[in-house]
Amino acid sequence: MFDVTLAAASAEEIRRACGEDPGWFCRRVLDWTGDEAAAEIADFAIGKPLTILGILLVAVVLNRLARRGMKRSLRTLQSGALQERLGTLQRATPKALLETNEYSLRAEQRLEALASVMRSIVSVVIFVVAAFMILGTLGVNLGPLLAGAGILGVALGFGSQTLVRDFLSGMFILIEDQFGVGDVVELDGQTSGTVEAVSLRTTRLRAVDGTVWHVPNGEIRRVGNMSQHWSRALIDVEVAYDTDLDRAQQVIAEVARDVAAGDPNVLEEPEVWGVEDLAGSGVVIRLVVKTRPSEQWRVSRVLRQRLKEAFDREGIAIPSS
Repeated sequence: MFDVTLAAASAEEIRRACGEDPGWFCRRVLDWTGDEAAAEIADFAIGKPLTILGILLVAVVLNRLARRGMKRSLRTLQSGALQERLGTLQRATPKALLETNEYSLRAEQRLEALASVMRSIVSVVIFVVAAFMILGTLGVNLGPLLAGAGILGVALGFGSQTLVRDFLSGMFILIEDQFGVGDVVELDGQTSGTVEAVSLRTTRLRAVDGTVWHVPNGEIRRVGNMSQHWSRALIDVEVAYDTDLDRAQQVIAEVARDVAAGDPNVLEEPEVWGVEDLAGSGVVIRLVVKTRPSEQWRVSRVLRQRLKEAFDREGIAIPSS
C-alpha cells in the first residue's frame, strides 16, 4: 500500500511539474532531484528547445527527401510519354532534325518547372505541420487553430475551384508537352498565336496582329499545335483547265526541289501529290514540303513566288477568279 501511494504521488508531481503530456527531460529531472520547480525550469530551458530542434531537424530531412523524390517521380511519370513521343519523332522526321537536342532540353525545362512548383508545395506542407507541432510543444491549444484552419480551407476550396482546375490543367499541359514557349498553336478553334509563356494557371499567346491573349488553362479543351517536332508547308496551286497537267506538275516539282536544295529548313524532298480538286475556274494541284517547326509559312511564301515566276516563263496560266 505504501509503494502504491508513493507512485500515485510521483505521478501527481509529474503532472503538476510537466503537464498532462510530460516530456522525457522533465520527468528525468524530477526523478533525479524531486524538485518540481527545477523540473519546470529544465523542461522550459532545455527540454522544449531540444524537442523543437528535433522537430525542425526531422522536417528538414523529410523536406530534402521529399524534394528529391518529387523530381524522381515526375521524371518517371513523364518518361513513358517522352519515350513514346521520341519514338514517333524518330519515325516521322529525318536525321537533320533528330541530331539536335532541342526536344530533350525542352523536356528538361518542363521537368524543372514542375519539380520546382511541386517541391515548393511539399515544403510548405511539411513546415506547416512542423509549425503546428512546435506550437503544441510550447503548450498552445491547437484545437481552435485546427478548427479555424479547417473552416478556412473549406471556404477557400469552394471559392477557388476554378483556380484549382487551372493549376491541374497546367500541370498536365507541361507533363504531356502539349505545347511550349515558341510553339504556334490554336486553342479550341478560337484563339491562335505564338506561345509566349506557360504557367500553371494561364497560357499567354501573341496573335499575328500583335494581340496578347491570356487563356486560363482550365478553359482549354482542344489544342492544335502547328509547330511541334516538324511542320508541313501545304500549297494548292490552281492552273487553267487547258493546261498540260503533267508538265505543270513537273514544273512545280522542279521549283520545289530547287527551293529545298537551298534551304536547310526543308527536311525532306518535296512531294507533288497531284490533282487535289476540280475548282470552278481551274484544276488544283497540291504540293507538300516538310520543314522544321514554324518554318512552313516562310517556305510557302518563297515557293509561291518562285512558282509564279516559273509559270510565267513556261506560259502556264493561273486562272483568275
